[in-house]
Amino acid sequence: MRALWAQTRAEVTMTIRRGETLLLTVGIPVLLLLFFSLTHVTATPKTHRVDFIAPGILALCVLSTSLVALSISTGFERSSGVLRRLRVTPLGQRRLIGSKISAVLVTEAIQIVIIALVALILTWRPHGGALGVFDVVLALVLGSAGCAGIGLALAGCLRAEVNLAATNGLYLVLLLLSGIVVPLSSLPSFVRHIVLALPSGAMAEALHRILGSGLTPSTADWISLALWAVAAPMLAARTFRFD
Repeated sequence: MRALWAQTRAEVTMTIRRGETLLLTVGIPVLLLLFFSLTHVTATPKTHRVDFIAPGILALCVLSTSLVALSISTGFERSSGVLRRLRVTPLGQRRLIGSKISAVLVTEAIQIVIIALVALILTWRPHGGALGVFDVVLALVLGSAGCAGIGLALAGCLRAEVNLAATNGLYLVLLLLSGIVVPLSSLPSFVRHIVLALPSGAMAEALHRILGSGLTPSTADWISLALWAVAAPMLAARTFRFD
């Protein structure tokens, strides 16, 4: 257990110390929250723009950490042989994976606190109440598992440089087409169905319903999140190569 927590602390510390990772996980979400809340670049279904933007940015935090940051860092660690060496140490494969998952969850908790504070300063008024908190946490955890599975699957199959380009490209596409900052109502009907079938889209939609309208996520949202939370990590486990 000590080895697990020691590696988790090391993973979180390395994340905080990497300037590019800190920019991705904290800087960009905060800047996007400020930009889209204070400008009228996109139309929003809410009178107060931050009421629509804030839930989407929370989903973006999960996307940036669980998928992008985890995938890129793991890809370069695999390429440089770090993962292969750690795998044969007393830490072992299971605790190595467990430490990465724990580090992702800790990082996301820090992100969510920062984003929530900034949004509240911008007069964000979240809905949902005490029961909504449980739904929000569940949606974020399921979304994180699905995104992490996709990120690790990419990191375990592609060369580090190719994975870097593919992950960043996927991040930009999901940012624009997951209902995070652009309302799904502005997208064509067939695109909306595709988006809601993805973990990022289902997670963003669930958070919009809970925090933006005080409603419970739809059954389709929960099914999509649950399926990705199981299928994506299983795919990563079957295809991941440590060297």
